[in-house]
Amino acid sequence: MKVLVEVASKDISNYVGKCDALLLGLDNYSVLNTVSFSIDEIRRVILDYPEICIFVKMDKNIFNDEIEDLKKILLELNQLPIMGVFFYDISILELKQELSLSFDLVWSQTHMVTNYRTCDYYFNQGVQYALLSKEITLDEIVDICKKSSIKSIVEVVSLPSVGYSRRKLVHNYYEDSNTSGNDTLSVLEKITKKHYLVKEESAGTGFILDEALNGTSILSTLYEAGCNYILLREYGISSFLELASDTMNYVHGGCVDNSYVEKYKKLGDSTGFFFKKTIYRVKK
Repeated sequence: MKVLVEVASKDISNYVGKCDALLLGLDNYSVLNTVSFSIDEIRRVILDYPEICIFVKMDKNIFNDEIEDLKKILLELNQLPIMGVFFYDISILELKQELSLSFDLVWSQTHMVTNYRTCDYYFNQGVQYALLSKEITLDEIVDICKKSSIKSIVEVVSLPSVGYSRRKLVHNYYEDSNTSGNDTLSVLEKITKKHYLVKEESAGTGFILDEALNGTSILSTLYEAGCNYILLREYGISSFLELASDTMNYVHGGCVDNSYVEKYKKLGDSTGFFFKKTIYRVKK
């Protein structure tokens, strides 16, 4: 099992020795980034840090007028020794096939990646990796790791995103209330009593739970299940570089150091859906 980090800084030297791979959001083609990178910047990262594997995040909806530009970008990426591209829009899968691109793809459709049969369908379409949904349980994650041919990636530490809309919701809020403000709101959800960050950007508006997801306690289970990568997202996580370094040592040591799990109880007790099933009921 390897450690993948989504960065919150362009100073890549910070991450050397603290992870196996980096996830870099591509300018104009990825969402909810703290920082994003141009093709030239990604090329420079690869040249300067050849010991770190690079994944590129392209997880926005693609529209018809972007297709020609998208083709050029994918062809440029194909000239770089990247590990793979995280995709949301199916056009990227179709273009990979059409253009005979050599890099791997990571199926990253948030709430859709929930079972091993669908993962195997995408694997048979040429997709090598899947970022598993944050809304499934640990048992379901283990099931996918063991039964699917696809290589699994599990997000274990982050401020988790819970939704995304193409609409300019923050802008609309200020306009409707005849007030002004910046592109981020903090809101309290009335039923769960949890706080969310609502962040507007050029591609739309994202909703982020303002509470750390702490999956450090499940790493040994993921390791034993054959999970390929765990994902740590830096945004909003305090002392992140120390966490990344400790996680790297823990994972590469076979996930047997109990002091690691004890230390990172300080991240909090929010384990998302790892131990909580989602049950839908018809409201009478």
